[in-house]
Amino acid sequence: MANHHKQNGVHLERDKGDPHENVKLKSPHLGKQGANLTTAILSVLAVMFAIFCAAFRSSLLHHGQSFWISSGDFIARQWGHFYDYFEGNFAKMGIALHCLSVLEHWLLGGLFLIIDLTGRPKFITKYKVQLDQTEIPADKLRRTLWTVFLNQTIYNVPILIGLYYAAVRRGCGSTVEELPTFQTALYHLAVFVVVEEIGFYYSHRLLHHPFLYKNVHKMHHEWTAPIGLVTMYAHPVENLLANSLPAITGPLLVGSHLLTFHIWLLLAQYVSMIHHSGYHLPLLPSPEAHDYHHLKFNNNYGVLGILDWLHGTDVNFRKSKQFQRHKALLGVKPLNEVIPDNTK
Repeated sequence: MANHHKQNGVHLERDKGDPHENVKLKSPHLGKQGANLTTAILSVLAVMFAIFCAAFRSSLLHHGQSFWISSGDFIARQWGHFYDYFEGNFAKMGIALHCLSVLEHWLLGGLFLIIDLTGRPKFITKYKVQLDQTEIPADKLRRTLWTVFLNQTIYNVPILIGLYYAAVRRGCGSTVEELPTFQTALYHLAVFVVVEEIGFYYSHRLLHHPFLYKNVHKMHHEWTAPIGLVTMYAHPVENLLANSLPAITGPLLVGSHLLTFHIWLLLAQYVSMIHHSGYHLPLLPSPEAHDYHHLKFNNNYGVLGILDWLHGTDVNFRKSKQFQRHKALLGVKPLNEVIPDNTK
């Protein structure tokens, strides 16, 4: 511990354990300016980049289409190999792609879990959202891992079967010739995001009804400081209503190609795992909103925050320090140090 004194705007810090009472001078104003300079510059550059994208959107779309076409041969060849390997069997290709999403979940979630359990590497642990929550109970972790495994295997079987018949009936493409254009892929992804926001918000809010919360959703909320693998730690009913249906409804609605469909599922799962990771890392999506939901239970039911704003279910969050930190980290200094809890 240290004693702090203030003289002429400069903090004097004395170490109690130092017999010589060495005094260190700290200038809080200069320190903050120096620490935030990189973040400020990067923020300005990000705004300029957004303005540039808006001003030259037509040109960027043209170049994006050109890139899509130039890389189309490579994508088509790889998809052709994949298609031929499974002899065009839609069900087999879907199972293989599902296994890929399972692999993504355990690899990314496993990396975060190693960091949580070992506290290594140190430079990542300083980005933890809830710095005081470092203990992971072994019994709860075992229960979580087993439930995630069951959701990905046994409980997902009827969902995958239903998804197969729905995709075939909707006419979702799977051949090389049916691969989408760049504009079509962008349009589909935009629809997926909107449908996911609507579906997840209302299904999630429904799960907070007292009856459903007690019997279904409470399992997921055992983790007030979530970890990456908690993404799929849920009751089978929640796994269907909130985890699966909002993500697959968009692709079925527009009749998306199987490749686009599963690229979207991989992206959605990746973002969800970052939101549950408990770490606010540079250049990655902010987990602050959903982490706050696990901490407080009654705010931030959506993904993007649009419906939370419209329905007023983010009022407390907007008054919190977590809301001030709810942005992309463009520098290297953790936002819990840039915007600490003990300042106004």
